[in-house]
Amino acid sequence: MISVQGLTKVYGQNQVVSNLTFDVKPGLVTGFLGPNGAGKSTTMRLILGLDRPTAGTATINGRPYHDLKNPLTQVGALLDAKWVHPNRTARNHLRWMAASNGIPLHRVDQVLADVGLTEVAGKKAGGFSLGMSQRLGLAGALLGDPGVLLFDEPVNGLDPEGIVWIRKFMRALANQGRTVLVSSHLLTEMSLTAEHLIVIGRGRLIADSSVKDFTGGAHITVRVRSPRLGELQAALAAAGLRSVPIPEDDGSPALSLENVTTDQVGDIAAANGIGLHELSGSTASLEEVFMSMTAGSVEYHGSDSMASSAHQPPPGWAPSGPPPQQDWNQQGAKQPDWNQQGWNQRGGTN
Repeated sequence: MISVQGLTKVYGQNQVVSNLTFDVKPGLVTGFLGPNGAGKSTTMRLILGLDRPTAGTATINGRPYHDLKNPLTQVGALLDAKWVHPNRTARNHLRWMAASNGIPLHRVDQVLADVGLTEVAGKKAGGFSLGMSQRLGLAGALLGDPGVLLFDEPVNGLDPEGIVWIRKFMRALANQGRTVLVSSHLLTEMSLTAEHLIVIGRGRLIADSSVKDFTGGAHITVRVRSPRLGELQAALAAAGLRSVPIPEDDGSPALSLENVTTDQVGDIAAANGIGLHELSGSTASLEEVFMSMTAGSVEYHGSDSMASSAHQPPPGWAPSGPPPQQDWNQQGAKQPDWNQQGWNQRGGTN
């Protein structure tokens, strides 16, 4: 188990982690979430003894990391997939790690097989893609068969198949009774992988709960369509339910209701003999709840005006060919070569 108690870290005038307290329990995948600059990476470094806390403690199975004997046999971590010496082969990198912690060498080929790198075990790590480097980092974390595992953005660089694989892999590790802490910005993926969440913002704890409880307090929205929509709205109002008309893409009107159930709406329609063409309910996603809860903790904000124009073609663009020459950069940046950039006639890259 990982236990963080009153953990605080100050760099100069900047308090990165502030009186943080939480436990990461075995048998679950625990997601560690927060906006950029929230203090997630610093917290993980403090847990692993890579930084000293200004105050508070971080322990693994009741002991600070620096008190662990042969720590790789107790704790595995992947914080930076590219820290491997580029001229070492994947196998030699793991052999070096094994020798430093008294781990049997047969574990090297075993973990390479576990993460799917057997065929490239003799290749230098410097030539690995980010996805392959992530797999090598996972192999290193698993090398000592530890009971506690920490992963920082482990799906970076993985293709969709690799993301699904690592999701199942982490759940399998937790099902073996291990303690698994995963930091990630991919909230949709976390909703599919994690069972428990630790959410921080500006170094402070925002939430410590199951995924179900975290999203369970979100409002429920019900959408309903009927050929007798006016009658339905009146019947709902008579039952004390407020509904709002909403247009549909196909022009077919509908009603939207907040914090009611589809059963309630269906029962009212049935009691009034009103047929329904659609009755559906939805709750806020993990991403929507996260954005709402951390809105005041986001350190960097982009301009909304960029979002509205992000998919617009450059000024002067014409479907029949490349855009005319123009001054793209007031500081004298080189004008792009449209042919070399590979722009096609629909305004996107090839």
